[in-house]
Amino acid sequence: MDWTRGRVIGHGSSATVSLAASCHSADVFAVKSAELAQSELLQREEKILSSLCSPHVVSYRGFDICRENNKVLYNLFVEYMPLGTLIQAAHRHGGRLEESAIACYTRQVLQGLQYLRSIGLVHCDIKGTNILISEDGAKIADFGCAKWVNDATAEQISGTPMFMAPEVARGEEQGCPSDIWALGCTVIEMATGSSPWSKVANPVSVLYRIAYSGETPEIPVFLSEQAKDFLGNCLKRNPKDRWTATQLLKHPFLEEFNSKEIQESNSTSSPTSILEQGFWNCLEESQSFGNLSHASFENSPADRIRRLGVCSGEPSWRWDDDWIITRGTLEAGFISESESPTTSTTDSVQELDKSNVKTISGSGCFGHLCDDYYISSFNFERGYEFDQLRVPSASIFL
Repeated sequence: MDWTRGRVIGHGSSATVSLAASCHSADVFAVKSAELAQSELLQREEKILSSLCSPHVVSYRGFDICRENNKVLYNLFVEYMPLGTLIQAAHRHGGRLEESAIACYTRQVLQGLQYLRSIGLVHCDIKGTNILISEDGAKIADFGCAKWVNDATAEQISGTPMFMAPEVARGEEQGCPSDIWALGCTVIEMATGSSPWSKVANPVSVLYRIAYSGETPEIPVFLSEQAKDFLGNCLKRNPKDRWTATQLLKHPFLEEFNSKEIQESNSTSSPTSILEQGFWNCLEESQSFGNLSHASFENSPADRIRRLGVCSGEPSWRWDDDWIITRGTLEAGFISESESPTTSTTDSVQELDKSNVKTISGSGCFGHLCDDYYISSFNFERGYEFDQLRVPSASIFL
């Protein structure tokens, strides 16, 4: 897959995450990259993620190996979640989330865990930074520690100490109930804005305390009784006593709040196309993306196309022999092509190859007045720029 790397949007223990865009479509996605020699965990995650299919799990988009800056990189392509992690969502709301938001996100994570259990997969590292948010809600991400229940070759213990269940901290087992314990810790993280064992900083001390003290993470006193009861059923020290994801989904704490409340409050759109505002918001945070200059764009896709068309210089509209007479159908202010011109992928286009220009058929209508359209070779040069950004080449704004 041909693609263009954008700005860095995150760092993990084994990879760097960047924004990316396809060169053959308008898709925007995230790419996790690591040097090939150090990409074992990333390759393992690719094998697991490519086998999953759930609206509550970040979707798989493919992988490749490429050379950049004299380094051979392994790249894993995944769905882009524009609102970041649960922790970032909490920070945007003053450090912690309201109980209604906690309930909505928890329901969506549980639906993901229910799916994983149904196929015999344990995530092994549920926590706030591994739950990503879009305008549709929360999805489970980062399967680098995940393992199949019946896989005898998998590492017995993995994950983040602060979120490990007692049986995991003791090195006994790590099954689906351990993901439920970690979810309880994540709920506390959403509610307080801090780790579930915030008073213990040393990882070794945390593991010992979890494994042998008989204690559970402190449940925030300000939560409702239903929320406290929900957490109590997640944080039972005996894994056999812990509720399953299916049982927890029926708990009154989750049924009290409507998921639409939180989804409607997420105002940022997920940019699945470069014509969508969310993509431009991302670009504005970096100096450049590909050949685009740092700029501020209006909400209208038509206005963004107009600005793209003139970003490399003012067009010349003088009448001369370079103009080509074509006909096109106007739809919502655009001429649609029947067959787009082909262009070479070079950094600049000095002159349009006339042999590559195809006819645009149809007619245009402005209200009740139909006209022919005259598009110059200059416009197709601008169309080349559109093509580089995966906007249809002959979709010229009038």
